[in-house]
Amino acid sequence: MKDLKVIAFTHKQIDLKELGCLVLCNEASEERLQFVKSKFDIPEIFYLATCNRVEFVFTASQDLNRDFVRSFLQALHNDKLLTPQLDLIVDNALLFERESALNHLMRVSSSLESLVVGEKEILAQVRKSYEDCRVKGFTGDYLRLIMSRVVKTAKEVYTFTNISKNPISVVSLAYRRLRELNVCSKSRILIIGAGETNQNIAKYLKKHTYTNFSVFNRTFSKAQDLAKQLGGQGFDLSALCDFDKGFDVIITCTSSKEPIITSELYAKLLNGDTGIKVVVDLAVPNDVDPQVLLDHNVQYIAVESLKEIAEKNLQERYHELINGEAIIEQNIKEFKPLLKQRRVELAMREVPVKIKEIKERALNAVFADEVNSLDENSRLVLEKVMSYMEKKYISVPMVMAKNILVNND
Repeated sequence: MKDLKVIAFTHKQIDLKELGCLVLCNEASEERLQFVKSKFDIPEIFYLATCNRVEFVFTASQDLNRDFVRSFLQALHNDKLLTPQLDLIVDNALLFERESALNHLMRVSSSLESLVVGEKEILAQVRKSYEDCRVKGFTGDYLRLIMSRVVKTAKEVYTFTNISKNPISVVSLAYRRLRELNVCSKSRILIIGAGETNQNIAKYLKKHTYTNFSVFNRTFSKAQDLAKQLGGQGFDLSALCDFDKGFDVIITCTSSKEPIITSELYAKLLNGDTGIKVVVDLAVPNDVDPQVLLDHNVQYIAVESLKEIAEKNLQERYHELINGEAIIEQNIKEFKPLLKQRRVELAMREVPVKIKEIKERALNAVFADEVNSLDENSRLVLEKVMSYMEKKYISVPMVMAKNILVNND
């Protein structure tokens, strides 16, 4: 594992603006990676870029140090990084070699190094980055083995720990709460506000076959855009006080400093309906006047309670880190002999070729006269004996080499 290297740049050490300077555009990435691969005699490499990290995973015999990182980045970016900027980036690079490089890759893919621990998206990003470079011919058998074990490890972390079990986003918690309240898919849903939060929860609802939406927003065009995505109707926020089609659920999240939904407006929206309604208030400060809860029968889901749950779930995820690290440690331990075994297999590929050469030389040169003097039957027997011995000479050394590795470990 001595040749495995990782150069990592993350949001924890480098400002996002500086991090953005390291991202390779799609058009140039293949050319630049090919250039550094050739310049630094790098047999295999792949490149990972996400919203908060840029990493280079590669094999190389040379030592990994700051001077190498500087030269690598200068070559990669064609000397376009300014000296003060380059100094800052190089000084804050994270360098990993050998086993620590494998450990880092496993931690990243298992989300132990993510901004939000337990988010599975990073594994998909790592796999895609590797696959893109594999297709372009930048990786080979060694990184294939590494990535196979990395993916296996990450899946085990997600499966056998609670690191990703409980949701930590307010949106996902709000949706889960709606499901717990048995809100049926035909419910009439009023969405007040068309910002990112409501857009996200609307995606959940649409995905789970909710269809009856009315969207209200101060900017009418945004209400229309979100309503179009949901197959509903869009309205200006001012039209809310005249809305008379009733509702079963209100989801509200605006930037208003004062409550949007007063007790009087809520009564109008009910339009004579006396049933229990659900209100999801994701705004800070809240969009729902406290008087609404006193005057009406409401199942109220407030952002404050959801945030408390999210924080609790996040802490539980961090408590699971030790279990994830134990899985990683075990996989590294298991992987070492497998990697050695594969190296022996690759090294032994030459054995069959050499043995065939020896056989051909013996029959056609060294003992050619003796072989030619044999009758046809004797020659066939000799050929069978030689072929049998050839197969044994190929298999026996490989079995012995594997046994030596296993016994030594």
